[in-house]
Amino acid sequence: MAERREVTYPLVIAGGEIVDANGRRRADVGIGADGRIAAVGDALVADRSLDATGCVVLPGLVDLHSHLREPGGEDAETILSGGRCAARGGFTGIVAMPNTSPAVDSAAVVRQVLDAGREAPCEVTTAAAITVGRAGEALAPMGELADLGVRLFTDDGSGVQDGRLMRRALEYGRGLGVTLAQHCEDAALAAGGHLHEGEWSARLGIAGQPAEAEELMVQRDLALARLTGACMHFQHLSTARSVAMVRAAKAEGLDVTAEATPHHLVLTHACCAGYDPVFKVNPPLRTDADVAALRAGLLDGTIDVVATDHAPHPAQAKERPFDQAPPGMLGLEVALAVVHTELGADLGFDGIVRAMSVRPARIAGMADQGRPVDVGEVANLCVFDPALTWEVSADDTASRSRNNPWAGRTLTGRVRHTIFAGNPVVEDGSLA
Repeated sequence: MAERREVTYPLVIAGGEIVDANGRRRADVGIGADGRIAAVGDALVADRSLDATGCVVLPGLVDLHSHLREPGGEDAETILSGGRCAARGGFTGIVAMPNTSPAVDSAAVVRQVLDAGREAPCEVTTAAAITVGRAGEALAPMGELADLGVRLFTDDGSGVQDGRLMRRALEYGRGLGVTLAQHCEDAALAAGGHLHEGEWSARLGIAGQPAEAEELMVQRDLALARLTGACMHFQHLSTARSVAMVRAAKAEGLDVTAEATPHHLVLTHACCAGYDPVFKVNPPLRTDADVAALRAGLLDGTIDVVATDHAPHPAQAKERPFDQAPPGMLGLEVALAVVHTELGADLGFDGIVRAMSVRPARIAGMADQGRPVDVGEVANLCVFDPALTWEVSADDTASRSRNNPWAGRTLTGRVRHTIFAGNPVVEDGSLA
């Protein structure tokens, strides 16, 4: 009888509990030299082992909404630095937003972003603008950009104000098999507002943005989705009525999805009481009732995705007075810990996997992301320690910026390892 040889794997994630679309089970994960999962089982033998004792092993996270600022805003972030933030946060795939300078509205800029993304420690794809220059006047060459692999189109940072133009974009998008994503904001109604219009804008004497500025565009675009039959994704929803409208649209059978950010799921406009511009964001932080509605929407599936809206700004910009500072917050490095700390008891790791890995990967068209932890799959994995308690520091970051609204907060749970395409890019919390 031939002697049975014990298989040795180049890398083993040892001692963790796997949580994916197939459920939960305690097993080691063996990774082959080709970057794919070669075995899932007990006591696997490794050339090299990463300890996952006490941790959950998740499919790598996917962020649908990252502002990487390159090209044009490299003082705030680059594709490489943003990719490092993503890896530290357990993300193995991110979608770059197109509101750069120049905007991502041409084949040349799409190629530039994708080429730069190959150097990042995660998969970087890009959304493209719906309109040329994000000016809202003429459609970008959507067919040409779709041929390069773009699957998400948005003028993020502003909404497409012209309903007729948005209808045309949805019709083109349906024919191309891509998704149109909208930053829902009626520009005229929101003009001059710097936080939510309500109790705190009145107390602080700063002009606010009414919730209706978001809700009117949600209502319009749901009507356009119904008219065209196109696939529509709603970005960073922030109000209770927006959630209710999307819930009703899904019950009707419209092909729509929606996202919410960790900050809109946790923080309220009361955070602006100290005039600190780190809490200035667009759409603005809303009321306790809005936060409760967003959480309920996430739990019942109305909100499909938790997306970071990672939006770095250099210190000199964020240190301006509240009404002069740009909106935006960092998010990639802390999103999973925030969601686990604030919503983990209700959402569970199975819900976190759906909202932060499986569904965003599907919407983004990232075929090797959000996949089960199974033999043959590309090893894109996040190893998360749910018991580790830590205090967020604005200076402990891979970002070029420091506008972190979670600085000083104590969170429970932190990424221990991130594996991208079979390679450890974060080990024991540090970039490899």
